[in-house]
Amino acid sequence: MQVYRSLEERFARISSIEDAIGILQWDSETMMPEGAADGRSDQLATLKGIAHEMLTAPGMGELLAEADQDSGQLDDWQRANLREMRRIYVHASAVPADLVEASSRAVSKSELVWREARQNGDFALLLPHLAQVLSFQRQIGQAKGEALELSLYDALLDSYDPGLRQETIDPLFTELGAELPALIQEAQERQKDLPAIHPLNGPFPVDDQRRIGEQLMKAVGFDFNQGRLDVSLHPFCGGSTGDVRITTRDSEANFMSALMGVLHETGHALYEQGRPEKWRRQPVGLARGMSMHESQSLLIEMQACRSQEFVTYLAPLVQETFQGEGAAWSPENLHRILTKVEPGFIRVDADEITYPAHILVRYKLETALIAGDLQIQDLPAAFNEEVKKLLGLTVPNDSLGCLQDIHWPGGAWGYFPTYTLGAMTAAQLFRAACQADAGILPGLSKGDFAPLREWLRANVHAKGSLMTTDQLLVAATGRPLTAEVFRTHLQERYLGR
Repeated sequence: MQVYRSLEERFARISSIEDAIGILQWDSETMMPEGAADGRSDQLATLKGIAHEMLTAPGMGELLAEADQDSGQLDDWQRANLREMRRIYVHASAVPADLVEASSRAVSKSELVWREARQNGDFALLLPHLAQVLSFQRQIGQAKGEALELSLYDALLDSYDPGLRQETIDPLFTELGAELPALIQEAQERQKDLPAIHPLNGPFPVDDQRRIGEQLMKAVGFDFNQGRLDVSLHPFCGGSTGDVRITTRDSEANFMSALMGVLHETGHALYEQGRPEKWRRQPVGLARGMSMHESQSLLIEMQACRSQEFVTYLAPLVQETFQGEGAAWSPENLHRILTKVEPGFIRVDADEITYPAHILVRYKLETALIAGDLQIQDLPAAFNEEVKKLLGLTVPNDSLGCLQDIHWPGGAWGYFPTYTLGAMTAAQLFRAACQADAGILPGLSKGDFAPLREWLRANVHAKGSLMTTDQLLVAATGRPLTAEVFRTHLQERYLGR
């Protein structure tokens, strides 16, 4: 038991360093002056190096082995914590410290260049930096794969979603990819028979958007005593334990997009703010992988906040905020806007049916790049070809194509599949929640998220990483992950079946 306690102390210290990294990364995306980029890169690389050294310190493996021998004295949470400690240690010890720091520096530079490249549609500017990031990711994946006895890509997946494998993703995505084109077409045909959508005409002042965004964040349950909302080029949820930072990207021409983005990130933030208090600085207190994390953001944004019930509550709020008049501001019209199916170039603005197509494109390309079957200089053409194939769109420039996301420049290879797996998980969780508590949907029509929030707290957030992802989903919904519930949800909402 004493050995286990010493491990808890070590991991609590590592958690504090990772919290500092989180705040520095948030600052670099929101308000850091450009001239501080080189210094910030050094700071982040140094801190990541220190955290890595602490994880892989001499004797750490022996301590974990000794604690394993005494695990009979531990309770369920402690045993799960030890399991997660061991998993994190194996991932860390597989990668040399100099590779960790070199990768961190490459990512910091790549993210900075990406901002300029995206703004100007200049892939050539980003190319050498992206190539370096990819090279380091392949080296990291190779090292972890050897330690975990996994393929290169599965090793990267495991970093974001413990236990997730390509053999799980491929059949789900193949099934979805075969169904999507017809589903998109059928939804668009059905829309032609519905009353025309009345456009919302701006401009919509950013200050007003911020005010209603914060109002809705509070309604959902965001605790501003332990978090804040800011602006960045690419919306995200970050920060540290007990200090959750989310960002938005405002548009005076389209407040709905920014508002849904805020609600999406608030879903992430609820998960972070709802993690088990006692275990927040331990591995078992962390969120259970990124598929589950994305399920929480998509559950709030897509399942709850695009429902007819929530739009009934939303309509008078936005009408008053933006002084809107006429049929365009009715709940019926707003719901039509929020559920309009129309293929577009930008992933984060995509509707619920076409969104998975964006992920299928990125999944196919990143697996090919990691495997060496696609060369990085050929990425723009390959990206445009896949978008044409799945969405029927001709990409006019790289800003609307392969440069739109920060994930690859930011070193997040193996992350994209978790979005669509998260959408499937969200549908399954939301259905189970509504079946368990008949007050959830009526609550949304009044802006009362308490019934939904309490169900998520009890069944997801407060569980941390006590269970595996599959165990958590089965415990919450009674079944493992399936595409069936997600498909049924899309058919009910968009095809009227």
